[in-house]
Amino acid sequence: MKLGLNLLLWTGHVTEEHFPLIRRIKAAGFDGVEVPLFEGSPAHYARLGAFLKDEGLACSAVAIIPDESKSPISPVPAHRQAAIDHLRHAVDCSAALGADVLMGPFHSPLGVFSGQGPTETEKQHGAAVHRAMAEHAQAAGVLCVLEWLNRFECYFLTTMDDAAAYARLVNHPSFTTMHDTFHANIEEKDVVASIRRNIAHIGHVHISENDRGTPGRGHIDFLPQLQALRAGGYDGWLTIEAFGRALPSLAAATRVWRDFFPYADEVYLEGGPFVRKLWAQAAPR
Repeated sequence: MKLGLNLLLWTGHVTEEHFPLIRRIKAAGFDGVEVPLFEGSPAHYARLGAFLKDEGLACSAVAIIPDESKSPISPVPAHRQAAIDHLRHAVDCSAALGADVLMGPFHSPLGVFSGQGPTETEKQHGAAVHRAMAEHAQAAGVLCVLEWLNRFECYFLTTMDDAAAYARLVNHPSFTTMHDTFHANIEEKDVVASIRRNIAHIGHVHISENDRGTPGRGHIDFLPQLQALRAGGYDGWLTIEAFGRALPSLAAATRVWRDFFPYADEVYLEGGPFVRKLWAQAAPR
């Protein structure tokens, strides 16, 4: 297992000004960080990757769909081609960074709704875009991990079963989905059962509290979920994801209107030891 921390709590674009923060995260016992790819070139991420390597840290990366003009599920062919270009660029940045995983809800723009559930046409459009992305990622040595979201943030993929079925539709070895404890807490009738059913499609894990604050200070029962993951052979990233108000656009999309912790450093200072302790307790006996 690799313990990670998503840097979106502080920024959408990691630069040298964040290096002291990253060093504090390492000192707190983390194996790596999750880097947002919301702007910047492969050259920028190559420099950041060199810093992380020098610090002895691994990394994953996160990308989103910025707007409808780059939506993989758009009915407009030019928008879908723009989505391919956008996602291939994210893959290139991930490879330059040295990330083994590129994850995120890169299926549709955050907070954009059609008024109904996903259509078969949208799924076919998206699968073609993501297959092209995965082909590019395979050559770069990057695993694409699509994040499903709760129904209040998107309409396209809102359960683990939905996301696993979509991964089968894409049908590429460099493309899969993930488990996020926050979204599962909202959408799954039986969270542990959803993990067990779909363990073959779980390529990444987000540890996120019910209020998106510090893990262990809310009401999510993490231990049975980690036990199901370990029993199923999962041994990848456990990345803590918490949100604050540092990024107004992201705060609006994720409905973050208040602070969930007295100070942001609490998330990793308390959350890291909490997750490591539970992972050890979750070992099969």
